Amino acid sequence: MDRLPPSADPGPYPPIADHGMVGDLQTAALVSSAGTVDWWCAPRFDSPSLFAALLDRRRGGHCRLTAHRTGGNGVRARQLYLSDTAVLITRFMGPGGVGEVADLMPPLDGPDPTDRHTLIRIARVVRGSLPFAFDCRPRFDYGRAPHTLRLGDDRTAVLRGPDLDLHVRTTPGVRLRADGDDDVTARVTLSAGEAAVFVLTTTASGAPAPPAPTLPGIADTVEDCRRFWLDWLRPCTYRGRWQDMVNRSAITLKVLTYAPSGAPVAALTTGLPEQIGGERNWDYRYTWVRDASLSVRALVELGFESEAYAFRRWLRDRVEAGGTATGDPLQIMYRVDGDPRLTEEELPHLEGYRGSRPVRAGNAAADQLQLDIYGEASDALSVGGDIGAIRGWRALSGVLDWLAGNWDRPDEGIWETRGGRRDFTYSRLMSWVAFDRGIRAATRYARPGDLGRWSEARDAVFRQITERGWHEGRKAFVQHFDTDVLDASLLLMPRVGFLSPHDPDWVSTLDAMDRELVSDSLVHRYDPAASPDGLRGSEGTFNLCSFLYVEALARTGRLHQARHAFDKMLTYANHVGLFAEEIGPSGEQLGNFPQAFTHLSLITAAMALDEELGRDRAHPDTGGTRHPASHGVNPPSEPQPEPEPEPEAGGGAGAGDGPR
Repeated sequence: MDRLPPSADPGPYPPIADHGMVGDLQTAALVSSAGTVDWWCAPRFDSPSLFAALLDRRRGGHCRLTAHRTGGNGVRARQLYLSDTAVLITRFMGPGGVGEVADLMPPLDGPDPTDRHTLIRIARVVRGSLPFAFDCRPRFDYGRAPHTLRLGDDRTAVLRGPDLDLHVRTTPGVRLRADGDDDVTARVTLSAGEAAVFVLTTTASGAPAPPAPTLPGIADTVEDCRRFWLDWLRPCTYRGRWQDMVNRSAITLKVLTYAPSGAPVAALTTGLPEQIGGERNWDYRYTWVRDASLSVRALVELGFESEAYAFRRWLRDRVEAGGTATGDPLQIMYRVDGDPRLTEEELPHLEGYRGSRPVRAGNAAADQLQLDIYGEASDALSVGGDIGAIRGWRALSGVLDWLAGNWDRPDEGIWETRGGRRDFTYSRLMSWVAFDRGIRAATRYARPGDLGRWSEARDAVFRQITERGWHEGRKAFVQHFDTDVLDASLLLMPRVGFLSPHDPDWVSTLDAMDRELVSDSLVHRYDPAASPDGLRGSEGTFNLCSFLYVEALARTGRLHQARHAFDKMLTYANHVGLFAEEIGPSGEQLGNFPQAFTHLSLITAAMALDEELGRDRAHPDTGGTRHPASHGVNPPSEPQPEPEPEPEAGGGAGAGDGPR
């Protein structure tokens, strides 16, 4: 149905990952390698969209700034980031010259939310001459709400939606024009050394217009933005082999964090499919307790302590605010400001990415019971000295008191399946983590707590996992207690300290995953054919699990195999180092983009692999690996070493993400 006039078609759907991301720490936009803004929600990550051409090329809306074709000659485009920043450069090379568009959003790294957000788009030519085309065609509220256009002088325009205004301003030499759909266009030809700036600013409806930009003022803004990111990255402690990829992943996690609350979102987008044409299209623009805890943990391991403190404060506030209608202390996800209301709706007027329907806004999985979140939350709360503070300790101890009476319940599990509740092994594993971290924190800080009850529960969970979560026929830990299906979430068992990475039962489980879940170093979460999840269709391999697999291999000592798998995984990154959620059968990226889970697990895999490679080189007599393995293949007949003493628990808790 055409509820609104269609936007001018920006062309065929680009690949999901054919985009860079720019953001101001309250919202962010995706810019394709052709120079088109295909996604932007404002004023927050979880607000309705202004531009959503990724979900509907005609009705979604877009903002294009590109060197257009002339005389039948093509223009080649390339995209990159200014090193260690979130300033995106799209370069255009044609017969007439070389030009580029710089996209950036001035960071708002403070506690105050605002409706005023600015996307700066700078076109300039460095050689020869190139014509540029600008088209701004917003479609407010996911393309459901009409807007009006009011032109000021040649350089200013305001497009007014029901609750939000979008101001467009340019520098001298550019003339904005209206077209038949109340949209804005401009054409300008630039020669070497010349530039034109287009500034898009959202404001509350009726708010004063921002001033027109000047080239010197914009140059200062670009430098301030570049300096912000370089200064933010300076505390990073990682100095390993994959510095560029780790830095890019850290910046990605920061861009996906809502600064006023300190809450990270799971991904920037909604509705991007896990299978083209399928129904596995979920809204990830919210803060999952699990994802956020692990994202912050990864940043802590890199040395970014302020992000950890802000999130722990947000998480503590969620516990103190009270739990769900059923009395649980936490909901599995929230809006970025902590609002628990995430009513799911379908948007039938949008065709979906390449016909992948339904497109959803909101997420019904918010009402699920997922007991593993208490492990991730407890691990996050127990990192850092502020857990010794009264409010922090009350939050953690309250969670543990509740969990002591509720851990032994079936739940929907980490992957948020819609096929009914089960006794998931991973949920039990993270319940064990919750009790372990709480007992350790109480002892370290001499805080009051029912240690006897917590210890009894911890030990009962351990016995249940080792007795019922272990399948003797498979010689492996399995997805839940009534199945023989494997589950890649259990790759976290060694990291959380439940087992040594050299424990024979763990090595046997890893071998089983190698045989069944791994395809050329890419890892499936589980086999949905063997363990129905209540949804039609299939999915790709899960990037989080592929990086967890690298980390597990490294900790088990299979360093050649781990490094080869890691290097291969990096080849699936897009042209600017970003990852979506999954990898499809043809190597394409699938699912929402960019995905925080993927980038946090890349960081932890790189750090683990660096550490183990450094340790291995300190013992040159091992011949390059402590446990020989061929590249990409783990010989099942290989004798296993005697188990080493289990390390003291306390490593970062880990988890995965599912069909939301």
